[in-house]
Amino acid sequence: MSTVLVVGATGGIGRLVVREAASQGFSVRALARNPRKAAEVLPPGVDVVEGDLTRPETLGPAVDGVDAVIFTHGANGGEEAQTVDYDGVRNVLQALRGRRVRVVLMTAIGLTNRTAFGTLVDWKRRSERLLRASGLPYTIVRPGWFDYNEPGQDREIALQGDRRRTGTPADGGIARTQIAEVLVKALTSGEALGKTLELIAGDGEPVSDFDAFFAPLEADPSGTLDGVQDDPNMPLDEEPGSVQADLAAMGAR
Repeated sequence: MSTVLVVGATGGIGRLVVREAASQGFSVRALARNPRKAAEVLPPGVDVVEGDLTRPETLGPAVDGVDAVIFTHGANGGEEAQTVDYDGVRNVLQALRGRRVRVVLMTAIGLTNRTAFGTLVDWKRRSERLLRASGLPYTIVRPGWFDYNEPGQDREIALQGDRRRTGTPADGGIARTQIAEVLVKALTSGEALGKTLELIAGDGEPVSDFDAFFAPLEADPSGTLDGVQDDPNMPLDEEPGSVQADLAAMGAR
């Protein structure tokens, strides 16, 4: 049985990912700052491991022996945009110490719209770049607005290029349960490897064949930092020096 670490396991999406992964036969490990409180909201049988995304020295036990990682964490704004959304991903990837595990990272639709959102989503985008630079097998999912899908919009739809950038629910809604299912299905689908997608819902029945769902999508070009078709509006030479250093170190692992 494969072991998957869920980062952000006690959040609104994370709890559903934990349940979905367990239902699909994974052995589930949950990263939590307070294991006692986490155990109260997570299903029985989940291995709750104490650790803090912002404290790299605490992450070793959480990643020890895992086969996959699903990131569902998210910042509450302000300084956490860097310390949680970006540093958290970097710290976990570094804690893996070069072990080749499958990674699924959840970010957000519209994160390439620097005019509307500025530095808050820049840090999510930088976390994507770190993962691509790591050389690990990955899938990056950018969901639309949580639970803003209308009744009857049960069909998962994958987009690419991050063209929906209004910063409002007009960009598309998707149920939390659908997000959780797609994140977990991405772990076992070879068709999801190396791909970045935006995820929304539309009219129709839910997807039943996820290999067929992922297959038409373009993979990110080898050696790229951004998602396929993304707007190239974040030049690497204009990035903070610390970010450039992180990318160089990650690529050298």
